[in-house]
Amino acid sequence: MDWSAAARLAGRLASPGPTDGRAELERLVNALHVDADRALPIALTASRLGDVMPVSPPARVLVVDRPGWARAAARSFAGMTGDGPDAAVTAPSRGHAGAGRAPHGQTLQTGALLAVLSGRVLGQFDPFGTDEPGGHLLLVAPNVLRTQRALGVDPEDFRLWVCVHEQTHALQFAAAPWLTGYLRDQVAQLMASVAGTTTTQDMGALLGAVVRALRPGGPPPQEGDWPLLDAVLEEPDLRRVEAITAVMSLLEGHADVTMDSVGRSVIPSRRRLRSRLDARRTSAGRVDRVLRQVLGIDAKLAQYRRGASFVRTVRRAGGRGALDAVWSGPQALPTAREIADPRAWVRRVHG
Repeated sequence: MDWSAAARLAGRLASPGPTDGRAELERLVNALHVDADRALPIALTASRLGDVMPVSPPARVLVVDRPGWARAAARSFAGMTGDGPDAAVTAPSRGHAGAGRAPHGQTLQTGALLAVLSGRVLGQFDPFGTDEPGGHLLLVAPNVLRTQRALGVDPEDFRLWVCVHEQTHALQFAAAPWLTGYLRDQVAQLMASVAGTTTTQDMGALLGAVVRALRPGGPPPQEGDWPLLDAVLEEPDLRRVEAITAVMSLLEGHADVTMDSVGRSVIPSRRRLRSRLDARRTSAGRVDRVLRQVLGIDAKLAQYRRGASFVRTVRRAGGRGALDAVWSGPQALPTAREIADPRAWVRRVHG
């Protein structure tokens, strides 16, 4: 993988999104910075991480456009897979995308994927793509603007709500400083294990399924229609994927519970925000449903649901402070089975 070439390609392919006047966009950028600062103490209280979080620098807030997010995401993936955060900027060719050569197929696929995702991400906390201690908190201004307009909701409430979610992620990694290294090691081991095993035939089968699903009059895609992982991963690697997915379910679910627990005095329309966002997630057309499955967005939404259910059930079964133990070390992280059975996690960790 040539991360530098993937970053450049993603930046070129990413669409600009809403193109309002310069003054309006400047106001949006300034407002997102203000809202991100406001969201930090709100998230600290609502997440209940204040009791377990050591003193640490806050995440650096970056308000970006879609190409900016795509380039930052390439840096993040490079750092996550063990290549280092500078790999997407200064990495040498490795023989695939040198001067005068077309990028390798994996690089093209990754660049194109990041470009498509750049139009769908509202924000992201990134502990992998930077050496700054607090990490980066990215807010994608055109996507926030487009989604707020599509939902027809209060702009200030929506911006703050999104920022609370992303600041919760920053606080999670601050409360568990070991988490960045743990996830990096898991992903790097997975990538090293499967390197070179994804064949052209595998990709052809996946693309064929996409074409069939997009065909007019064809059946809508169903969960499990994309068996690529099962085709290329051995049993130990599938278990590692399950472990990574369980952690991400915890993080996303905890952030969703946090943003929904903010008081109405702070975000008056938060219930309307949740209702309209959930309705929008479930009302996609055929093409969008296919893209969501291929890009892993449906899996991401499932992480939100499973993780939120895990967090709420743990707190009901073990008390409001029961979840605090999960930030103590890798041994306290929930397994995939425990995400589905939160009381099993309570029994294992709390006895």
